[in-house]
Amino acid sequence: MMLLSRRSLLAVAAVVDIALHARPAPVAAKLLAARHDLPPRHLETMLQALVRSGILKGVRGPRGGYELARERRRITAGEIARAAMQVLGDETMPLPQSRLIDDVVGPMLDRATEAFLSELDGVTVEALCREAEQKSVFGELHLKADFTI
Repeated sequence: MMLLSRRSLLAVAAVVDIALHARPAPVAAKLLAARHDLPPRHLETMLQALVRSGILKGVRGPRGGYELARERRRITAGEIARAAMQVLGDETMPLPQSRLIDDVVGPMLDRATEAFLSELDGVTVEALCREAEQKSVFGELHLKADFTI
């Protein structure tokens, strides 16, 4: 089970793909879409969001496309996912298909999902209730129910 959207999966895969293929020329969105078995229209909005976030740089012209805006060691998967989450649009995006996703990006996101769920496994409802009471999120609660069995 993956907690991030298909868009986030595609965004991470797209940035990695661009990092691998943008030398000596930028990567055209059409080629990127073909490598991940997607229609190009699903990519453009997301790629533009990555440009606005300072992750990618768009290069205009007949040999234009996308390249990294910074060194790849200075771009994190979390930053890419956050940028992708800002994109409004079609939630029925097809699942991208490629070996990059199957062998690299997908397994990384699966591990991140497990780490997230493992962290949640350490939080009890009791702990959340105590914190809410401590911070008086509902003001003073007059009824003290005890559910101890």
